[in-house]
Amino acid sequence: MTTAKLVRRIGFFDATMVVMGGIVGAGIFINGYVVAQQVHTPALIIGAWLVGGVLALWGGFIWAELADRMPDVGGQYAYLREAYHPAVGFLYGWVLLLVIQTGGMAAVTVTFARYFLELLPVKASDKAVGVIGLTVLTVINCLGVKLGARVQSILMVLKIVAICGLVLAGFIFIPTAQPLLHPMFEKAPSVSLLAAFGAALVPVLFSYGGWQTASFVAGEMTNPRRDLPRALVIGVAGVTTLYISVNVIYVRALGPVALSKTSVPASAVMRLALGERGAVLIALGIAISTLGFLSQSILTAPRVYFAMAEDGVFFRSVAAVSQRTHVPVVAILLQSLWTAVIALSGRYEQILNYVVSMDFLFFGLTAASVFVFRKRELGAAVESAGRTAESGFRIPGHPFTTAVFVLVSWLVVANTIYRYPGNTFVGVIILLLGLPAYFLWNRQRRVRTNP
Repeated sequence: MTTAKLVRRIGFFDATMVVMGGIVGAGIFINGYVVAQQVHTPALIIGAWLVGGVLALWGGFIWAELADRMPDVGGQYAYLREAYHPAVGFLYGWVLLLVIQTGGMAAVTVTFARYFLELLPVKASDKAVGVIGLTVLTVINCLGVKLGARVQSILMVLKIVAICGLVLAGFIFIPTAQPLLHPMFEKAPSVSLLAAFGAALVPVLFSYGGWQTASFVAGEMTNPRRDLPRALVIGVAGVTTLYISVNVIYVRALGPVALSKTSVPASAVMRLALGERGAVLIALGIAISTLGFLSQSILTAPRVYFAMAEDGVFFRSVAAVSQRTHVPVVAILLQSLWTAVIALSGRYEQILNYVVSMDFLFFGLTAASVFVFRKRELGAAVESAGRTAESGFRIPGHPFTTAVFVLVSWLVVANTIYRYPGNTFVGVIILLLGLPAYFLWNRQRRVRTNP
């Protein structure tokens, strides 16, 4: 019997929507107040989102070069595997499945349900409604990558409409504007002010994260070396524009003090602009945005577990591809099942505390892999795939931009260790538990290949 394979059905537009969909979830509608609690002037609040956008764009450039070098299924997993050691790639996939992806998805699942239920005149369990939504999206993605990508693109377009609606409503219907450019600083520049700005950047950088997940589906793009680098750059630039626009509206409509005191700034702005009707509209927008994030996560991340299984370092069944739909059904079901377990357990907020340090640890390692790959190609006229040292996408500003991205990623890790040592310790334990698992599966792989 012929073994089913993944098929290339994702084009440039869908790839761009996947990049944007991996970044935009519920954070942009909520996280503005967290930043305003750290820095207290309009210029610093907007400046934090601007700096975060620049760093995200530099990250997009880095992943664009990596995608051009290695347009393989699994994306970031493959980069880490080839740059360092298969165990490093495995550990990334291990924490991705156990906490990073599924913990975030569980939180977003419940967030979707809470805002969705606000729109209905019925009472129901938010966890149950969230799991139903998760199940529907899982079924859609099991029916084929083209259908999954198309649904994700539709949801991403609706997200863009919702964000643009928020910006326009805040600009047109709230005529009395708070100052945007002054005061520049609340106090004289100092080390403490720099530390506060750094603390404000942590939620900003977390909100901008997610573009890397588009690399997971490189093996199903029609032309990944052409489309994925462009999608990464255009997608990250597009989200940066949206995020800065939204935060300008938050500051313009609410001012720094009011912004810092509301945990739902998008709802506050829409209520000022359009009354209760505005609050209902933004609840619909947040429900769509969270549903879109779940759709993107189900479309992309299971390809990492699939790649691990294909490499022989995970359950062999996870590498199974449906004969009819040509998608890794077992990998998709595994992720959604674990997400549902976390959501129903109510432990997702605790698990999210373990995510930040692990996520940014691998951000830094992946970006640093560019130095590894470039060093390897020195002196080689042509690589095995016919790529010369000067061909393909190259990171603008490298090595400066790459080094800064790596440094910032690991500063976030250091900050998390300093501020939340207990949570970081648990995250490290989860990471290290992957080592015996890797060696066990790797030993079984060797026995199968060399009986």
